[in-house]
Amino acid sequence: MSEILLSTAYLPNIQYIRAISQNNNVIIEQFENFPKQSFRNRAQILTTAGVVNLSIPIIKGNSKHFLKDTKISYSEHWQSQHWHTIVSAYNSSPFFEYFRDDFEPFFTNKYEFLLDYNLEITNLICKILHIKSNISLSEDYIKENDNNYFDLRNIIHPKKQQIENENYYKTIIYPQVFDQKFKFVPNLSIIDMIFNIGFEAEEIIKK
Repeated sequence: MSEILLSTAYLPNIQYIRAISQNNNVIIEQFENFPKQSFRNRAQILTTAGVVNLSIPIIKGNSKHFLKDTKISYSEHWQSQHWHTIVSAYNSSPFFEYFRDDFEPFFTNKYEFLLDYNLEITNLICKILHIKSNISLSEDYIKENDNNYFDLRNIIHPKKQQIENENYYKTIIYPQVFDQKFKFVPNLSIIDMIFNIGFEAEEIIKK
């Protein structure tokens, strides 16, 4: 099987984590030019107001710079804002208090580089879900259409419509906090599933 090739992702969605969980070797691209409006610095969660985008501001350098060199901006108080939104959304979920202490440090501790921050969060999620895939970073830019890789870098994207049972996308229905207010919302950040159904998520995402 080809190795799976992913972009980095902030609080990655269910599709992204399914892709990792179902492959032994996963490569994260670090030499691409940083693109705007992607999951690399954006996550989606469900709140009482509906789906909300949590976006990490970055320090804008040259018009083109490698993702590995992309630095997080702290000129805005985004960490406290994101954490407040997460707490408000999931405080009443069944497993929020159980996992709260695992995630909260990511919204107080500062990381210089986006890639390092995202990798630490992804590693935590893999630990919680007992995913033992080998995750490594690309050693050089991997061109598109390289048959040695199953390339999902620009497929798992907020503006790309996903097709059921393709590219690790699958509608997995589970209880959500606001399911009496909204119809089920699929493929949110994996934290939505973890906070709502806990360790049951481990078996679901591997199917």
